Amino acid sequence: MKEYTRTDLAVEKRGQTRTGVCAKLCREEKIGKATVSEILLQSDEDKVEGGGKYISVSCERLWELEGEEFDGICTLVALELRKLSRKITSKKLDNDFGVLIAGLGNSDITADSIGPLTVKNLTVTRHLRQMAPNIYKGLGSCEISALAPGVLGQTGIETVELIRGAVQNSEPDIVIAVDALVARSCERLASTVQISDVGINPGSGIGNYRKAITRESLGVPVISVGVPTVVDSSTLVYEALGKAGIENISGELENVLEGGKSFFVTPKESDIIAKKISTLLSESIGRAFSLLWYKE
Repeated sequence: MKEYTRTDLAVEKRGQTRTGVCAKLCREEKIGKATVSEILLQSDEDKVEGGGKYISVSCERLWELEGEEFDGICTLVALELRKLSRKITSKKLDNDFGVLIAGLGNSDITADSIGPLTVKNLTVTRHLRQMAPNIYKGLGSCEISALAPGVLGQTGIETVELIRGAVQNSEPDIVIAVDALVARSCERLASTVQISDVGINPGSGIGNYRKAITRESLGVPVISVGVPTVVDSSTLVYEALGKAGIENISGELENVLEGGKSFFVTPKESDIIAKKISTLLSESIGRAFSLLWYKE
């Protein structure tokens, strides 16, 4: 029988997968209520797959965090994002460092709106550098620009093509692609922020494979930042059957699982989750590229 396990999260891919890719845990530490994990995806031949580094900041029910707990998660995500940005660009984060934030997804679908909402909450600075240089220097920020390119069905244009055009015009040092992800477990929904140096394939989690947004396709390093908001219904049922010890599945049930691959489950609080997670991500990105919040 096929395995109906679909996930975008590296922390749910630990061990050996059927495609011959190993998820190797390189770092894991508990910081307050959060767990920070670093996983490297490698093939059996020890070749890193597509860059391979995935950093996860996990904490239960992120959308319910308030005050110091919320601030603490923002700080952890910002520090990991800042560290990875410096590493893959080999550049110092200063007034000359350019960042393009791409908020992927469909703003009209709640579970897919995290990317566009994150962009909406950002403070952009690139225009100030050109129009009001004194104000720009006083802000103590990297050069930040942003766009929410929508999805192919809305624009008729591949997302990567729109981002590539923005890259050619704004010439950033790095692109940060923010998107909603798919998890295997309900416990992971809106409870894990994943940061990766691999880039991203928009829509791949739900089977809508679009052209990849990567260093190769854009010409600059790409970091993807995502939070899972949906679970594939077939994966959910398959995992539940496994936990119940049910191994012999009838052909009829397998047909049901196959048909369920087009359906996705999201929490009833999805509207609250989208707003809170996008606020968390925009705050984290703002801190990561602030020169006043964190001084080298």
